[in-house]
Amino acid sequence: MVEVPGSHTGWTFITNHARVLAAIADNPNIRIRDIAAHCRLTERAVQRIISDLEQDGYLSHTREGRANTYRIEPDKVLRHPAEAGLTVAALLSLLVRDETDRIGEADGRPPRLAGTGSPG
Repeated sequence: MVEVPGSHTGWTFITNHARVLAAIADNPNIRIRDIAAHCRLTERAVQRIISDLEQDGYLSHTREGRANTYRIEPDKVLRHPAEAGLTVAALLSLLVRDETDRIGEADGRPPRLAGTGSPG
């Protein structure tokens, strides 16, 4: 099960759609229940977001038994005119930690900031 982050009130920089997409990018086999817990959303809200992302071609899934495996379209361009030309891959590069960062954290080292090549 995915570790649930602490609660938060007030505004945030990242939309729920981006959070769900990042959770899927981090684990393409993640369950809706785990996405909901991680993103602090209801399962129904996650289902609606996944449906939005699939309808617009950002995401697809295949059914494997009782589980889904999701596939993100990394070259798809973001929707808002202010992000014209930016791809899903560019967004996810800011939101998803790579495996080396996770290993570093497990060893007690701070994660690298995106694009810096150095800790913290």
